[in-house]
Amino acid sequence: REMMRVAALEARNAAAQAGLPPPRVIAVTILTSLDPSGLREVGFSELPGAAALSLARLAHEAGLDGVVCSPEEAAAIRMALGTDFQLVVPGIRPEGSAAGDQKRIATPASAVASGADLLVVGRPITQDTDPRGAARRVVGEIALALT
Repeated sequence: REMMRVAALEARNAAAQAGLPPPRVIAVTILTSLDPSGLREVGFSELPGAAALSLARLAHEAGLDGVVCSPEEAAAIRMALGTDFQLVVPGIRPEGSAAGDQKRIATPASAVASGADLLVVGRPITQDTDPRGAARRVVGEIALALT
């Protein structure tokens, strides 16, 4: 908690000294490529959801602006920490996309419905034969979720 508090304070002070608006300081909870067995491998005894929520609470208490969390934890973190706490959500896989190495994934629409503020969509766009079309399809899924 102290490391996050100090890092956030230093980032905000540096921005202020440079005459810039304060940055959003975001922590990472549990990688979306980790399932329960992978989490145990790195020393966590909790399930991913419980571990991510604990880490998000620490980040919130430290004064950070939000966290990176899987779409599976977004709703619980949103409920626990409110709408002002930013949720950056990777592991986004549009309908019909391969999961790849990601273990805890969701579609753009379900991630938005779970409370995600920002979606991270990588390989489903960058590895598509038509990246522009893939990006448009993702935006379409998000637009449908918001209507």
